[in-house]
Amino acid sequence: MYLEHFGLREAPFSLTPDTSYFFSCSGHQQALNVLLVALRSGEGFVKIVGEVGTGKTLLCRKLLDSLEGEFVTAYLPNPLLSPRHLHQAVAEELGLEVRRDATVQELLKELTGRLIELGRAGRRVVLCIDEAQAMEDQSLEALRLLSNLETEKRKLLHIVLFAQPELDARLAQPGLRQLRQRIGFAHHLEPLDRKTLEAYVSHRLRVAGWEGGGLFRPRALRRLARASRGIPRLVNILCHKALLAAYGRGAGFIDDEAVRAAIADTEDARSALDFRVLERPVLGLALGLVLLVGALLLLAKGRWL
Repeated sequence: MYLEHFGLREAPFSLTPDTSYFFSCSGHQQALNVLLVALRSGEGFVKIVGEVGTGKTLLCRKLLDSLEGEFVTAYLPNPLLSPRHLHQAVAEELGLEVRRDATVQELLKELTGRLIELGRAGRRVVLCIDEAQAMEDQSLEALRLLSNLETEKRKLLHIVLFAQPELDARLAQPGLRQLRQRIGFAHHLEPLDRKTLEAYVSHRLRVAGWEGGGLFRPRALRRLARASRGIPRLVNILCHKALLAAYGRGAGFIDDEAVRAAIADTEDARSALDFRVLERPVLGLALGLVLLVGALLLLAKGRWL
């Protein structure tokens, strides 16, 4: 691998959500701030929406780390569950031992007792659900009913939904309007702009042990920004492949050629390379046609004189 070649301790662009690589850019830090303020103020439902690859899972992990010791946390990475299995998964996350054949009513009774017990001890509970757009309508409704559990002064369960934009379309349906109205705070994660993307790349390199100057050349970063469209996951994929390409050539920095090679090997980014590859020939052809038409016009004019 290229780690020793570039003086890195570890791979800087791994796709594993590692909170030590959390990048406090304005968008993600603002989202984290929204979550912390909402939960500490007692909101029952909070929603974070972002396109595929914009860093929702990493943000979720960072939130769970930030709440450690302050809240009791439960995390569901795979929400494609029926209402009964949803109740069972939440119960197990909260340390309850439940029978596999328990009914929804029995599970809800166990959950309610556990939440009341934690509430009396002064502990607040947060349930974080990743990929919430995949939940069935019945399970979303079951979540809403769970959020009804409260004392006279506060909610017993706070719920954070991390989802792709498809969730907004689901919540716009009349049948889910009650859940939609329960969402007190929401934030939309945007792709990185070019300046932020460059800072993101530098941040991950520094965390991984890079101590030099600009490892990625400016032109390479510009092409990376165009091809990745500012999506952090795609940035990571392209940067990793560009490092491999530069290492294979024995280069000590990442130039435009290395990024082009990475794009060519990445289907979701390849269209950007195709455009740049075709750009000059197309311009040359267009210029040639203009000159040809001009010559024909001059020739025709000469004939008529």
